[in-house]
Amino acid sequence: RVAASHIRVGTFQYAAIDGGPTLVRRLADHAIQRHHPHAADAENRYLGFLESVIDTQASLVARWMLVGFVHGVMNTDNMAISGETIDYGPCAFMDAFDPATVFSSIDHGGRYAFGNQPAIAQWNLSRLAEALLPVVADDTDTAISAVTELLQRFPERFERHWRAGMRAKLGLTQADDLTDALIDDLLTLLYERTVDYSSSFRALSASLRAGAATARSPFDEPAAFDAWTQRWRAQLAHEGSDPHRVASAMDRVNPLYIPRNHRVEEALGAATDGDLAPFRRLLDALTRPFDERPGLASYAGPASTSWGRTYRTFCGT
Repeated sequence: RVAASHIRVGTFQYAAIDGGPTLVRRLADHAIQRHHPHAADAENRYLGFLESVIDTQASLVARWMLVGFVHGVMNTDNMAISGETIDYGPCAFMDAFDPATVFSSIDHGGRYAFGNQPAIAQWNLSRLAEALLPVVADDTDTAISAVTELLQRFPERFERHWRAGMRAKLGLTQADDLTDALIDDLLTLLYERTVDYSSSFRALSASLRAGAATARSPFDEPAAFDAWTQRWRAQLAHEGSDPHRVASAMDRVNPLYIPRNHRVEEALGAATDGDLAPFRRLLDALTRPFDERPGLASYAGPASTSWGRTYRTFCGT
């Protein structure tokens, strides 16, 4: 395991139980120095630290979800203070868009489902805030009020990061109600028609180069998608965007190759039998996920819908 450090939310919980405020203060000071040095200049360095971690996690989870990533086991011991993705044993990437997507074999209630990840991140951050209470202020009520105010900002911060990323995925630059509606309505279409998430955005960029018909391919009901496409193209025209430049920009943020679950299983199975060729091909595709290359077309598409519905991951995979 490689990371900037292995200080986690759970580390602070353990310090609070085992060493009390003195150990929490030492740990927080170390984390500030190592990962969030600007927090030392805040009026209250521990509130500054918490605020920085909140924003870092909001950005991280937004970036996960922009590429369809499901961590799978987001407990407090798997949330790094540095804002890096760690301990994602049962992780997987979503094929068909569905906020309720769960892969982990032990997540029977969907606690860590794709769409629940922001709420779980906020819950974890609340546990960090609890551990920091004694060093934030001597008066408990004052400390609770201060950290609560920061925690309540998490949804807005996540939304800001996520919507900025979604606009980039669609080649849009303006942040307004029209672009928000385009984002929300597209996701509704993908969900209602069980459409692959990742390849849809590449189909859209292809449509800008070759005409609207190529963007129909992921959808069973093209007419419903055509109405959305007209609105999207109208917004791009309103923004004065050149279609080919937009398509290129979209391809730089929308991966063509992701670790498709059926390809991961194929590589694992072959490697178990002593054949590393499928693993090497998969690794080659994923090393440059945005660049279309000859011979890798089979790595760009999803598995069958029935296969995806039954796929489960396990800790240790």
